[in-house]
Amino acid sequence: MMGPDEFYNFEYKIFEELESKLALIPEEADRSRRIETIAKTLSPAASQEDIRKVTADAKSFGILDKYLNDQGVEDIMINNTSNLFVYHSSSGYEKAPEHVESKKTLDLLVTKLKMYATTSVSNQKIFDVHLPNGSRANIVDSPIGADITVRNFKRGALSVIDLINNGELSYNLAGRLWLYTEGLKIRPANLLIGGMPASGKTTLLNAMFSFFRPEQRVVVIEETYELNTETQENTVRLETSPSLSMEELVKNSLRMRPDLIIIGEVRGAEAKDMLTAMNIGKISMGTIHASTARDVITRLEHSPMDIEMDIIPLIDAIVIVSQVNENNKLVRKITQVSEISGIETQVLLSDLYTYDYKTHRSSDVLPSVTYRDTLAKLTGYTPTEIVIEEQRRGKILERLSKLGINDLRSINSFVKEYYQDPKKALAKIDLQTLGTLPW
Repeated sequence: MMGPDEFYNFEYKIFEELESKLALIPEEADRSRRIETIAKTLSPAASQEDIRKVTADAKSFGILDKYLNDQGVEDIMINNTSNLFVYHSSSGYEKAPEHVESKKTLDLLVTKLKMYATTSVSNQKIFDVHLPNGSRANIVDSPIGADITVRNFKRGALSVIDLINNGELSYNLAGRLWLYTEGLKIRPANLLIGGMPASGKTTLLNAMFSFFRPEQRVVVIEETYELNTETQENTVRLETSPSLSMEELVKNSLRMRPDLIIIGEVRGAEAKDMLTAMNIGKISMGTIHASTARDVITRLEHSPMDIEMDIIPLIDAIVIVSQVNENNKLVRKITQVSEISGIETQVLLSDLYTYDYKTHRSSDVLPSVTYRDTLAKLTGYTPTEIVIEEQRRGKILERLSKLGINDLRSINSFVKEYYQDPKKALAKIDLQTLGTLPW
């Protein structure tokens, strides 16, 4: 068997040889065979025990493993050999007791992570990595040691009922989001979810996947894969790269016969193509960095998006999520829901729901007007019928929660039954008295 230094060099060479190669191998057994083959090629005299050890070591990310397995940890930040911080969903930033003990250890960890690299930019100094468990890592090399940031993958994406139970929104507001998402089969809402970093924009968007109709073809475009699309079969997942911009992917999505285009984060020139898609009848949803609905409009109107005011009303609704300090604890809340109701000297916004940061109280969910009237015109239902259906959907979610039907997939399963036969689905959960629209 090799000594410690010899084994380190042996291991380092193997991982270096496999840079960017394991990301394309989905099965763990196949990855292990590839590592073993490279090990035997680089060092034919290596013992079987050394090969077994390096194959086993390739499955571990050392100091990261503890936090990758903690579903409360959203982000992990290794600041070279100085320290390690995590962002916890319940408590925010925390300094971890551990840190990478030496630059030698850090270099080996980076080389190991790079086996799963999918993109590299800036002369091989910045890497994006897709870890086997679904987490995403960004690595920036520097003379004093690499800095690593990991967005931790949640194995079970939070559902809308989870968010309700966490206090982010009410059942009534969830019923509104369900209506926006599905649009009574005829016209879902063009929707942007705004918020600052770590406010829960992507989490909320992901929870709304439960409400998509099963026959919809969905094209999802992200900088790094974050959304959990397991509930939607006819889904295309696209990811940007240094040679393939978000703008190009949004443009190309129009050739893919989408019913719905989801943009992980709208931040640049792709915004024009998103509005173009809306203008030709392709429903679009996405997230955007902004703290209020008015800030969303301002960002859209200015560089680098430069959207003309006249077409911004193609967007039906804006939902804002924020981190709020309640009793010295950071919690996520939907703090504003607004519909775009027209243009005068500026884009007009109708606030239908707001959160008061001083009193920590939310307003009632006011009836939709602009979007409701759009649905009424396209479906033939009266505005009153549409409002009743929205309220009914809130009651359905409340009933599902009481029955313990609260994970993303189970909610989606019931929602599909409701779309297929509303009366039968309501009877199943003993809500026949609610009635349904004449689908």
